[in-house]
Amino acid sequence: MTACTMPKQPIVDPTGPLLRTDFPGMSLLRRGKDKDIYDLGDMLLLVATDRLSAAGISLGQGVKGKGKIVNQLSAHWFRKLRRVCPNHLVATESSCYPEPLRKSAALLDGRSMLVWETTPLPIRCVVRGYLAGTGWREYREKGEICGVKLPAGLVESQRLPSPIFTPTTKGHPGEGNENIDFSSLQRLCGKALAEELREISLRLYFNAWMSAREQGVLIADTKFEFGLHDGKLMLIDECLTPDNSRFWALDSYRQGGPMPGMDKQFLIEHLEALDSSVNLPHLPEEILCKIAYKYQEAYSRIIGRKPDT
Repeated sequence: MTACTMPKQPIVDPTGPLLRTDFPGMSLLRRGKDKDIYDLGDMLLLVATDRLSAAGISLGQGVKGKGKIVNQLSAHWFRKLRRVCPNHLVATESSCYPEPLRKSAALLDGRSMLVWETTPLPIRCVVRGYLAGTGWREYREKGEICGVKLPAGLVESQRLPSPIFTPTTKGHPGEGNENIDFSSLQRLCGKALAEELREISLRLYFNAWMSAREQGVLIADTKFEFGLHDGKLMLIDECLTPDNSRFWALDSYRQGGPMPGMDKQFLIEHLEALDSSVNLPHLPEEILCKIAYKYQEAYSRIIGRKPDT
């Protein structure tokens, strides 16, 4: 697919992004950094808002349509990867939702999903296929990532000899996550579950990498989250989106330096460059437009059509 060009006009709709939802009579379980989550008994309703977040903190701003892109990409991957691992997705059509929610179809369709409630595990399962980001920095210092030894002489953005599993703990908001080695994961979850998490995460990544590559996208790394449902492991939260993955365009891939991404990394790097004393900086429209463009490009390449935002 031909790479998109940066639009001349702002993408951000003047009516503004959707930053929160409220449904009378529905029990709000919590507002996450990006999603509003409603309790429906043995199921949950996840509503992907347009809120932007970084380091586990909502920034108080958003990009119109961002939630729809994240939600629809997640649904795409949940369906495609279901044969590899069960996941929590039940439905994405408001016509399948409880009656009180159906009158809100215009808001919910495209940016929500009905899911099974699970007991989330307190870790994130990161899989890295390329040397980038914090993995690249740790490799330069130690020659390894999260206790996984790597060959000497690798360069930034280089594809690894084989994907590696590098789990992290789930940090409190604003604290970030802590990388842990596999031994630490075994102590947290038990040997059998840790091995199952590693095997399934690597299988999910490989299958997704193959599918995305056919569409001209390289998945440099991603993170999966899992929960237990009736004692069985289930893929939850969101799956292979610009919020939790590093996407590169295949047609411009080069190793030996940083790669421009179609993901949240642009926002993270922008915030890192600002004065660290500013906790919640105001993002100018130019930055919001670039973020929107990157999310739209990831969607267009992976799904094969422009998003309906």
